[in-house]
Parts: sequence; C-alpha cells; structure tokens
Amino acid sequence: MQAANDGDSNPGADREKRRVALSSVLAAIFLTGMKLVVGLMTGSLGILSEAAHSGLDLAAAVVTLFAVRISGRPADREHTYGHGKVENLSALFETVLLLVTCVWIIYEAVQRLFFKEVAVEASVWAFIIMGISIVIDFSRSRALAWVAKKYDSQALEADALHFSTDIWSSSVVIVGLLLVRLADWFGLAWLAKADALAAMGVAGIVVYVSIQLGRRTIAALLDAVPASIRDQIVSAIHDNVEGVLDVTRVRVRRSGPEAFADVTLKVSRDVPFERAHAIAAEAEAAVRKILPAADVVVHVDPVRSEHEKTVATVRLLAERRDLGAHDIHIYDVAGRRSLVVHLEVSQTLRVGEAHDQVTEFEKELRQALPGIDQIVTHIEPAGDEAAIQRATPAEKAQVLQALKSLPAETGISCQPHSVTVHRVSGELSVSFHCVMSADAAITDAHTLTERVEQRLRTQVPNLGHVVIHVEPPASEP
Repeated sequence: MQAANDGDSNPGADREKRRVALSSVLAAIFLTGMKLVVGLMTGSLGILSEAAHSGLDLAAAVVTLFAVRISGRPADREHTYGHGKVENLSALFETVLLLVTCVWIIYEAVQRLFFKEVAVEASVWAFIIMGISIVIDFSRSRALAWVAKKYDSQALEADALHFSTDIWSSSVVIVGLLLVRLADWFGLAWLAKADALAAMGVAGIVVYVSIQLGRRTIAALLDAVPASIRDQIVSAIHDNVEGVLDVTRVRVRRSGPEAFADVTLKVSRDVPFERAHAIAAEAEAAVRKILPAADVVVHVDPVRSEHEKTVATVRLLAERRDLGAHDIHIYDVAGRRSLVVHLEVSQTLRVGEAHDQVTEFEKELRQALPGIDQIVTHIEPAGDEAAIQRATPAEKAQVLQALKSLPAETGISCQPHSVTVHRVSGELSVSFHCVMSADAAITDAHTLTERVEQRLRTQVPNLGHVVIHVEPPASEP
C-alpha cells in the first residue's frame, strides 16, 4: 500500500568513502614497495610474502576505490535497486585474490622447508620495515572500519579486514625473523626454517579471513540475510503497530550498503482507508528500527477478521457489487437469525435485472455469513431523486410541534426558524436555525444543541439526520 524510497544519494557519504578508499590505495602502494625492496635485500620469504600480501591489498584497494565510486550512483532504469551490489562484487574479487596469494605462499614455504635452502638475512631493516608496516596497517584498518560501520559499506569493511590481517601477519613475520637471528647466535640450524613457518602462518591467517569474507560476500550476492531478521521484523510490527492481524510475507535484500524490505500485512477489511494508510506507515517505522534507513514497501491485504461485525460485512459485500446498503438489522427469533437489509440499485435497472443483481449478492452473503438463517432484502432505487423526498405535511407539523413545545417542557428557548424537513432513505432529515446570545460560550451552545436533538428524537419517531445551526440575534453584532 505504501512505499518509502529515499532515492537520493548522500554526496557527503560518497566523498568520505572515496577519500578513505584513496588513502588506502596510497598506503598500500607505499607498503608494497617498501616490503618488496627489503624482502629482496634480505631474502626473507616472510617479508616477500608480506610484500605479495600488500600487493594484493593494493589491487583490492584499487578495486574498492572504483567500487565505492560506482556504488554511490543513484538508481536508474537498468539498475532499479541502485548500484550497491558493486561493493559486494568488489569484496568477492578481493577474496579470490587473497586465496590465490595463499596458494603461492604455502607452495614456496613447503619448498623452503623440504626441498631447497634459501639464505635469510634478519637485518635491522627487516625489523624496522615490519614495524612501520604494523603502524600503517593499524591506522588504516581503524579508519576504514570506522567509515565502513558508519555507512554500512561491505567493500570498505573488506578493505579494513585486509589491513587488520596485515597487522597479525606482520607480527608473525617479525617472530620468524627473531627466530632466524637466534639460529645465527646459538648455532641452531633448525631455527633457520622459522621464516618459512612464519610465511605459512601468514597464509593460514589470510585463508581464514578469506573464507569468512567469501561466505558473507556470496550471501550478499545471493540476497541471503540472517534468519533472525524476519523474526525480528515480525515481532517489531506486532509489538508496535495496532490493527495488524498477521504478517504474511517478509522479504529482505541488500545491495551494498542499502537494505530493501517488502512486507505484506493483513488488516481487517472494515478498517477505514486512512487508518490502513497509517498502519502501513507505522509498519515502515517498525521495520526501520531493525534495518535503519532501509527502503521499505508495505502492502496491506484487507481480510475478514474473526471479530468483524456482520453489518460491516454486509456493507463491504454490497459496495463490491456497487450496491448501497442501509437499515441493516439482525433479529433472533426462536433460535433463528434473520438479516434484513435495504439495498439501493441503479434507478436505470428493470425489476428483473435488479432482482438478479440482488440474488447474486444474497448468495455471496450467505457464504460470508453462514450463521444467518434468513436474508430479507428490500430493493429501492439509488440516486438523489429517489433517496431524498419532500416530507408529508403531517411529518413536518410533527417536527414543528416538537420544537414549539421545547420552552414549556424543557426550559430551552432557542427560537427555531428556517425549519426544513425531508425524507431521506426512509428516515426524516431535519435542519433549522437556533438563536443564542452572541456572548454565550461555544461549549454552552454545543450542549444546548445536543439537548434539543435528544428532545426531538423522543418526540419524532424515525428521525435520522439532525442539523442545528446556532446564530446570534439579528440585532446583535
């Protein structure tokens, strides 16, 4: 029934995401070049593997930069859900690159452990370069993680994850270099293999992170969400929205940082349109408590509730067939329930056509109200000419007499005039002017008109609509 679609991009968010992504590219360029130079100088596989890892981070950071640029574009005719999935594709690409790098690191480590000897120089430069790497990786991972959380960006989150794993892998390499230095000091040749073991430790960390990231990325691309999200949304709607009979469908998908939710509700079909609209709006707000800033579409299905009144059912079924229903009464006689209803049909119909139309209505009514034993319908023409008729002189005289007797019987003197009496759909409709002091409070005037109306209803049977116009005496301003 109601959809909420912000549709507007956030220029400030896009600029901040691009800025932090660009800074990550520059940091990755610096780290990759620095590690590569020192790794080649020292022959450390641990440092070279870190250089390869940083090179991979560089490629991933470049992809992330392009991803956040594209994902910030608004929805268009070909991408009605926006371009957010580009961030998910970027994260998947980073995962593949990580796994490819791990294969090479593990292969080279096995070669050095069992098949070939490679001299490793655990120089001071190696320790310095890895320390610098840890400081840069820490600052970049924090900055990326903060922006990723702020704007719910999976691409930036993946980039932050890369830099955070570099911190641990760099620490492992430092431990490996320390063990190599100890091997030189104490003549323990077997410790010289520690560099290769450190490289395998780096690969193990990267594989673990890659698997976790890959699962989340594939889940996002397949529109998978945690199973608890649906239950949370249903509970939020039932707890916060009055008038919802059931939540029949909840569909949630993500496109990068954007979330989309389609919800179908069941409400009683006798709920007014304005209230149904309000229920949809309240449901949207409830969903956004679970998925902030989500694009929510709420569809409202009108259904017959267990407590729906029989009269409301009659009116709804009549409206569905373009019939006017009024004077609906239900009688219980000797254990049998009878329904009496007046139906207004088009005044252009003939008797046979009107009877066929009403007969079909009765069949549908019996199916909807199985507890009704007998249905009696009174057919009358619709339209202003048929519905509104001039009251008889006797009926008008009865109303005038009731108004005239007001002062003597109730003490109310409102000087009624401009009295009109009509017969509308079998009931009398009365309107007149009532004179009151201009200084009287409006609350007092309202109370007086209510007393006048109540008195009229006791004196005039079959009285329907009553309109009383209050005015000051003509001599008063």
